[in-house]
Amino acid sequence: MRFSINKMELQNALGVVMKGVSSRSTLPILSGVYIDAQTDAITMQSTDLELSVQVSAPALVEESGKIVVPGKLFSDIVRSLPDAAVNIQAADSDLKVTCDTSTFSIRTLNPDDFPGFPKAEANQSISLPFDTFSTMVKRVSRVVSKDESRAILTGVLVELEDSELKMVATDSYRLALAKTRVESETAEFSAVIAGAFLNDVCSVLATEADVTLGLAENQIIITCENTLFINRRIEGNYPNYRQLLPEDYNTRATIELPALTSSVKRAAILSSSSAPMRFDLNNATQTIQIFVNSSDVGSVQETISCELVGDDVEIAFNSAYVTDGLSAIRGEKVHFDVQSSMKPGIFRTVDGDEYLYLIMPVRL
Repeated sequence: MRFSINKMELQNALGVVMKGVSSRSTLPILSGVYIDAQTDAITMQSTDLELSVQVSAPALVEESGKIVVPGKLFSDIVRSLPDAAVNIQAADSDLKVTCDTSTFSIRTLNPDDFPGFPKAEANQSISLPFDTFSTMVKRVSRVVSKDESRAILTGVLVELEDSELKMVATDSYRLALAKTRVESETAEFSAVIAGAFLNDVCSVLATEADVTLGLAENQIIITCENTLFINRRIEGNYPNYRQLLPEDYNTRATIELPALTSSVKRAAILSSSSAPMRFDLNNATQTIQIFVNSSDVGSVQETISCELVGDDVEIAFNSAYVTDGLSAIRGEKVHFDVQSSMKPGIFRTVDGDEYLYLIMPVRL
């Protein structure tokens, strides 16, 4: 096998395919990257037997062939090379990498031992701009549970109803819901997709193209330009999040988002799990007072003007959850809806209804 490729093309492709390389498997072949050079492109693959990644990159192929290279070592070598054409030549079980004045020779693995790439054909699919997809994932994935004993909560519910795409995540203490309109020939789509997998996809891709989510029995297929990700869907019934969302509110405060975010960040300096953040909503003064009182450290009080309708109410939350939610909201203002001190509080976008963040209260 012999080919030449632009260093940045190779490095970018490796950055994507390395997401599928296993770092903990007892099978050495799974720590490798499979490279298939044919005609005018190379195709690279990786898998940890749950996640499989395939990416193609243009190359000048002089001699076709297939090899498996140690993933991390090869990636480190390519990253260190000067910005010039990279020449790759493989013979027997050795790979020679030449770039400018640098030459590396590394041992390769047997490509016949590499697992075959999954053959999956989507029976349902939806497409949307990558920017929209990435923004939605980032707004909800921070809420995904890290408790592996409840696997269903480590995923994001992705569902399509009446041309409205929703992404929902919860860890039982809070819930995030992002929505957008899409045009799709698929009438319905519903799957629970691992939050870590969605984050990986967003972290390695940067494109203005559309991304397509496909569903094939027990697998999730994500394609974007020359890249393909296949991962196992999370089986099980996702909690009925709709029953947590109240149809109305007793108190609604409309607040300038920058002012609220700044006040919450300052108050969070003294907050802890034993010293929650308390919100006192007062209709008469049209203000919200934020209190944190830590017996070991001290106390803080912030007062924010707002447009408030409804009853006076006091409610308290974990401050880290509040900070997370506010950081995902876009716009100049935010609605803060409360029913009572013992029912969830909800932050939601004012312009449109594309994002909602629910937090369970802490007992005062």
